[in-house]
Amino acid sequence: SGTTGKPKGAVHTHCGFPVKAAQDMAFGTDVHPFDPAQGKPGDVIYWMSDMGWMMGPWLVFGATLLGATFFIYDGAPDYPGPDRLWQLVADHQINQLGVSPTLIRALIPHGDEMVKKHDLSSLKCFASTGEPWNPDPWMWLFNVVGEGKRPIINYSGGTEIGGGIVMGNPILPLKPAAFSAACPGMAADVVDDDGNSLRNQVGELAIRAPWIGMTRGFWQEPERYLDAYWNRIPNVWIHGDWAAIDEDGMWYILGRSDDTIKVAGKRLGPAEIESVLVNHEAVAEAAAIGVPDKLKGNVVVCFCVLAPGYEASDALRQTLQAKVATEMGKPLQPKEIWFVTDIPKTRNAKVMRRIIRSAYLGEDPGDTSSLVNPEAVAEIGQGR
Repeated sequence: SGTTGKPKGAVHTHCGFPVKAAQDMAFGTDVHPFDPAQGKPGDVIYWMSDMGWMMGPWLVFGATLLGATFFIYDGAPDYPGPDRLWQLVADHQINQLGVSPTLIRALIPHGDEMVKKHDLSSLKCFASTGEPWNPDPWMWLFNVVGEGKRPIINYSGGTEIGGGIVMGNPILPLKPAAFSAACPGMAADVVDDDGNSLRNQVGELAIRAPWIGMTRGFWQEPERYLDAYWNRIPNVWIHGDWAAIDEDGMWYILGRSDDTIKVAGKRLGPAEIESVLVNHEAVAEAAAIGVPDKLKGNVVVCFCVLAPGYEASDALRQTLQAKVATEMGKPLQPKEIWFVTDIPKTRNAKVMRRIIRSAYLGEDPGDTSSLVNPEAVAEIGQGR
């Protein structure tokens, strides 16, 4: 789930995974079943996913157990045109639509008209998982597609969770890119290195008690399972994500803890810098990494995919560097910004910053077979 190299064979039970999927789907995305007594059809939920990723089976198990309808589409979201996704919603009366931030960022440059020419009145809400949001794409989805009234249900967990750890829902307040609460049945917390709870600070996402969708281990690799989650703090599951809870009780997932960038004594998630970059109209996607520097210890290096109609130039590079410095402080200004045609991702659209960093530093990136675009790794290596 979001990794490269040897797969983790997460072992699930016939009860735990389906029940966890149905539970999250019901309470988070408000999926309703067919009602024979009143003759009301059940909801139709579509999560643009891959059956090789947990969200594919999650969709099938959850909707089936609830008595709702799941929709499956075999094709690209932008073929035969960039309005393909909205056409599917209109044609098949989809009620809950699951997307990724990367997909939305890719659709924004094609314009609002691609959305507005379709009748999307069947939509009740959006859902999203796989990677952290940047605020601007979140607001575009909410205001342009959702007309300012359809909630975006953020959802974060993992294959080994059987579903989500934190999630939004239609009855609690929302903030851009945030999660309203822990999923029902999840004793989630944000902790420091000693296991103490944190508020208004960045820490490790943790779980303090078992849950029904919990993996029973890794297939024939018990030690790898223990090393992955259990060896940091006694009796506490450490998930490997940086997270925070604000003064309103809203949760934020800030990226993988092994992607952390440490510059000038400050620890930050790459999404913080990436959000500033994609807020510029010329940038469609961005990835930030930290690399060693003899003088400063670490510096920030960024990779940007330009939006249609924009060309790479030194002037644009300097503008983006200055934008980060203005909004985040001079010490966090990227030392370099590289313009690339694509950013390495897994099939479920997770940006693989570890591989980007290895390619940039001229190191062996390891197994790239799980990437949907391994050629992007070569481009980064050659550019360096």
